[in-house]
Amino acid sequence: MLTESSPLLAAEQQQKQQQDQLPWLLHSNIGESSTTASALSWLWPWSAADSRTDDANERALLAQGGVTVVGPSTEESDIDSEAVFAEALDVDIDAHGNYIHTIAIRNNGRGNATAKSEVRAPRRSLVLTHGYFAGVGFFFRNYHGLSQVDGWDIYAIDWLGMGRSSRPTYKGVRDEGDERRAEHAEDFFVESLEAWRQRMGIDKMVLCGHSFGGYMVGVYALKYPQHVEKLVLLSPIGVPEAPRDLENMIWQGYEPVHRKLHPKEGEYRMASNNEAPVYDGKPSWQRLLLFRTSVYMWDRNYSPQWVVRLCGPLGRRLVSWYIGRFSLLTDEQRRGMAAYAHQHAQLAESSASSLGDFLRPGGFARKPLVNRVPDVTMPTVFFYGSHDWVGHAGGEEIIKRIDGRVSTRIYHIPNASHNFHIDNPVVFNRYMIDEMTRADD
Repeated sequence: MLTESSPLLAAEQQQKQQQDQLPWLLHSNIGESSTTASALSWLWPWSAADSRTDDANERALLAQGGVTVVGPSTEESDIDSEAVFAEALDVDIDAHGNYIHTIAIRNNGRGNATAKSEVRAPRRSLVLTHGYFAGVGFFFRNYHGLSQVDGWDIYAIDWLGMGRSSRPTYKGVRDEGDERRAEHAEDFFVESLEAWRQRMGIDKMVLCGHSFGGYMVGVYALKYPQHVEKLVLLSPIGVPEAPRDLENMIWQGYEPVHRKLHPKEGEYRMASNNEAPVYDGKPSWQRLLLFRTSVYMWDRNYSPQWVVRLCGPLGRRLVSWYIGRFSLLTDEQRRGMAAYAHQHAQLAESSASSLGDFLRPGGFARKPLVNRVPDVTMPTVFFYGSHDWVGHAGGEEIIKRIDGRVSTRIYHIPNASHNFHIDNPVVFNRYMIDEMTRADD
């Protein structure tokens, strides 16, 4: 139940006040579709976003995980040593006004973090990066546990163009072929992460990425291995190779059985084996229309966030439906996540539209990690949920190809789906702390 003092209720009240005064504007930088989005702005005035509401939603969500955001002027006498405090920083990364929104929890040996913490060497850094349609708030059930490890600074970032980071224009290069198209998107994220690292003065870090974030930190580790102490991939997308006839399969509207969460015995096919897919019946014309429309929009860099904005007042219901799948959360936690994610979806389109540049329709990478990550030179760890839609066979194949050159491990989180750090934070945090404190890598 929400009380008058609830931070979530306060955030929602503030959002309602702002919605009453929303300007007739919908920002979009989505390459070819920017004109369309601008033309729709007068139709959907409620789709505009406000940074103050965004800040309130983030603070409210973090508070549900036991984290209080403090400012740089917070006095040490104001700090409760038993609580978890974090800074919210916008870290400038270039001369064009771009910045990376950052949550920083700097442990000074008292079991906590503040902006005034005394820096004591040696320091170690854990950097968390979120998945697609997410942000730093999606780690709200992990900060408290991970911050209890003495001697560590915990950072989480919003990828450039996502969350509360700046939203530069992202232009795809879909006419330049798969390899160049993927590299264009990868450079956008990898180089901004490197600029952030330099600005933060972090020499080496344990780099951790979930889903989309896992893909990008894997690419980062290959390009800047000297700055990655350990690579932690949380159910990364883009690992396996695509089936040989993927394009034809999707265009015809068929669903490969290997994409199902619980395929029938004998029907499972690993895409990395390049085996012929098993088709799931003849598609209806409705399904065929849906598939072809989805492929068209995917290939032209339309994003789910664009769809949310297009739906106007129904957009929040779409986001709430998506967040509603987190059945183990309380009602207030789900409401907090929905408000947080929906607010981000209303912000100007930017790098969310890059999905089609590095992933082919169907979700397979244009440059699969299975052919690249085996070249890593640092300890590499994989995490998967017991009911994860991302198959763990990809991680196992990478470990097989690494063939003992570096230390590798794979963890399976019980009673959890793809977002296992939210579904089962107790087990996930325990395994992560084991990795942070290991002495044999």
